[in-house]
Amino acid sequence: MTVDVEDYFQVSAFEKSISPNDWTKLPLRVGDNTNRLIDLFAEHNVKATFFCLGWVAEKCPSVIKRLVSEGHELASHGYDHTRLGFLDKKGFAQDVSRSKKVLEDTGGVKVVGYRAPSFSINEHTQWVYELLSELGFTYSSSTYPIEHDLYGVPDWPRFIHTRPEGIIEIPIPTLRNNNTNKGIGGGGYFRLFPYWLSKRRIDGFLESENQPYNFYFHPWEIDSKQPRIKKLPIKSRFRHYVNLSKMEGKLRSLLTDFEWGTMTDVYGLKEQAQCRKEFVS
Repeated sequence: MTVDVEDYFQVSAFEKSISPNDWTKLPLRVGDNTNRLIDLFAEHNVKATFFCLGWVAEKCPSVIKRLVSEGHELASHGYDHTRLGFLDKKGFAQDVSRSKKVLEDTGGVKVVGYRAPSFSINEHTQWVYELLSELGFTYSSSTYPIEHDLYGVPDWPRFIHTRPEGIIEIPIPTLRNNNTNKGIGGGGYFRLFPYWLSKRRIDGFLESENQPYNFYFHPWEIDSKQPRIKKLPIKSRFRHYVNLSKMEGKLRSLLTDFEWGTMTDVYGLKEQAQCRKEFVS
């Protein structure tokens, strides 16, 4: 179970409508929404991985401390949700190292996991893996092997694998049908489709692939009362606001119907890291 911790005004779909310079002028809701999720996870005895923006950690340090204290995994989503296509190597190193330091200083734990904003690792940004290794990360969950207008690497591996740079990459899950990958990892797809269909697709993945499954969503997706951003493209408005009022109910069903854990626990990342260490030694 994974949560990409960013506020409603920080999503990539709004980047042409809202400047980062205006973020502090907008109502901050990510703290309260993330606390609601921590409460929800506690009700179902679920531990999750929270991929947090460094910017959010600076604004809501008590939330970061709480999720760590309650046994969840703290990981990085970068500092301010800048997609990798807009960063060069120096800019990326500054962004992610800043995020890592803020998260570690606030949470008091080592941060070894990373998720690129909008799954923006692709054939043009593979150089980030070497920098992630240099910065002390051990795994990434930054690729979604589907066709999409904002992201996607449909020809890349669908399952957990180790990159030549030593970083373990854990893609967002997909179903393979008629030589095409279908996204089943959460987010907008989960809000759009009826729950029974999402459950059937997840069950199908688990039965046919014999692989772990990871789900992602955002705190703003349980917040139907969030401020509405005006003058958005129709597609962006639909994607962001569709079925927000139904999301929490669907999540409760999801948390009941499946067993969930952190990325490190479900994918055995500590064991894999130890095996690689012993092999190198």
